[in-house]
Amino acid sequence: MAPGLWLAWAAALCAGALALEGGMLYPRESPSRERKDLDGLWDFRADFSVDRNQGFRERWYQSPLRESGPVLDMPVPASFNDVGQDYKLLGFTGWVWYERQVMVPQSWAQNLGTRVILRIGSAHYYAIVWVNGVHVAEHEGGHLPFEADISKLVQSNPGELSRITIAINNTLTPHTLPPGIIEHRTDRSRYPNNYFIQSTNFDFFNYAGLHRPVLLYTTPPFYIDDITVTTEVDQSTGLVNYEVAVRSSEHFELELLLWDKDGKVVAKGAGSQGQLKVPNAQLWWPYLMHEQPAYLYSLEVTLTVQTGAGIVSDIYTLPVGIRTVHVVNNQFLINGKPFYFHGVNKHEDADVRGKGFDWALVMKDFNLLRWLGANSFRTSHYPYAEEVMQMCDRYGIVVIDECPGVGIILPESFGNVSLNHHLEVMEELVRRDKNHPSVVMWSVANEPVSSLKPAAYYFKTLIAHTKALDPNRPVTFVSNTKPELDLGAPYVDVICINSYYSWYHDFGHLEVIRLQANTNFENWYKLYQKPIIQTEYGADSIPGFHQDPPLMFSEEYQKSVMQQYHLALDQKRKDYVIGELIWNFADFMTNQSPLRVIGNKKGIFTRQRQPKEAAFLLKERYWRIANETMQPCLAAIPQYLENQPFYSFD
Repeated sequence: MAPGLWLAWAAALCAGALALEGGMLYPRESPSRERKDLDGLWDFRADFSVDRNQGFRERWYQSPLRESGPVLDMPVPASFNDVGQDYKLLGFTGWVWYERQVMVPQSWAQNLGTRVILRIGSAHYYAIVWVNGVHVAEHEGGHLPFEADISKLVQSNPGELSRITIAINNTLTPHTLPPGIIEHRTDRSRYPNNYFIQSTNFDFFNYAGLHRPVLLYTTPPFYIDDITVTTEVDQSTGLVNYEVAVRSSEHFELELLLWDKDGKVVAKGAGSQGQLKVPNAQLWWPYLMHEQPAYLYSLEVTLTVQTGAGIVSDIYTLPVGIRTVHVVNNQFLINGKPFYFHGVNKHEDADVRGKGFDWALVMKDFNLLRWLGANSFRTSHYPYAEEVMQMCDRYGIVVIDECPGVGIILPESFGNVSLNHHLEVMEELVRRDKNHPSVVMWSVANEPVSSLKPAAYYFKTLIAHTKALDPNRPVTFVSNTKPELDLGAPYVDVICINSYYSWYHDFGHLEVIRLQANTNFENWYKLYQKPIIQTEYGADSIPGFHQDPPLMFSEEYQKSVMQQYHLALDQKRKDYVIGELIWNFADFMTNQSPLRVIGNKKGIFTRQRQPKEAAFLLKERYWRIANETMQPCLAAIPQYLENQPFYSFD
């Protein structure tokens, strides 16, 4: 990309997004709402021009993309990088174009009072959207949904196909989230003309494309725009506080019904805000913490508007889990009971599809989490699909919800431009995930260089802003900085630390892990007097590599590293260590380097979700911890684990 054009595009990118304001309720069908999924094959073309701007010069959005030149069939949702056989697409940086035609149902087109909304679950990284050649939306950020009201465009010519065009640029700058740098290589003895690479400071592949579902949905002209729910517990009574935002120019009424799983109404309410009281409430408990974990009520909200033409109504149903979260002294309390995080870090990553959403893969991962005895995970290092969060609600998997603040190491990434964008991202994340009972803590960053002087103001502002958005959840970020140098740590509620003893330093020396881990715990706690989660630890292993005595990259070495960490964790988890999350759940793709053998191999499962020896070690440990800490809740344990020799049911 030519430097001048690149700078112009970057300036435009930083000017802000044009996504719709208001709520971001997940599209659910109801008597007043319909949806039409647009997943499948889309026309696709990458802009390989030198400056990556041919598509804009030739206005590819004004006519069918096929008329601009050769196109590929591209599945949606999926990353575009691994689908084809063209090496140039594997690491492509710049603009790519997606397009498909859609016929809206006749009822949508004929009823001019129906709002038709285009929703894009994720477009990495910057997206511009046109419908029938008309610009309708722009959005910055690759992991959160955005929408556009396209009613007039699809209703103006009923019975005709509408053309949806989406241009996506995956370029990362010092001010994007995550940040990156475009490096131009000008040595003509080594590189061709106009040669550049995208440089990043995070250890996962920068997959790009339409990663999550694209769909159309409808609402009436007057509609429920947003719902915010918080919950409390007063002895045996559950308290559901609600606030409903409505878009209506007329007088309206709101009715709320809270249904239990048996289809009984347990509470009623009216008006835009209030509190529902649920006698003898069933609480939302994490997996393995109660004999009936993950209990969800259904909050049915009905809007009624009296207009000159008659009554207009809108109905939306929101799953609600009643639970509380508090950090008290050295404990993390869920519903007043101490909770110990024994879980994993994950990535949205798999063969061929890259970061593309796949229900079969999601279901496999949740089955493995339950088999493992994991009760939690962190969305490292970006928000995951909404459907994944819904599964966590349903299965009782506790979530540390992390924004894409990874790789923040450059001084310019701590400036006001970056901070303002980071604040916006947290607003989008909280807006999307605020009602999920599984989300118990926000993480605003992973491994930033928080020892830099600007980091103090940056994280003080960012964490305060997040707490203002949601006063009911603790806030953290994940550090690998020395405790005495970390300028952001004073502002977090829980200390989260990453370390890789005997891997990235003192490699091969398993005997130092326990001492170094204990020293690290003690130094952090002495300085901040806050509970600690070991949010990352681990080692790479190549499946099938065996060595005794253990050597690096063997499955035995990965197990030995974990065992030494576990000895240190067991010393401290009765005091102030409140959790451990292995890095990583499964092997995942990274940029190519001499340190990576077709990706990062720290997974306890392979990229194809097959267990390494470490998975069985962790499974035994997690079920032992569950047995020790959740003794009254043995009924929650699946029947298929009853015969495991490491678990007693006496």
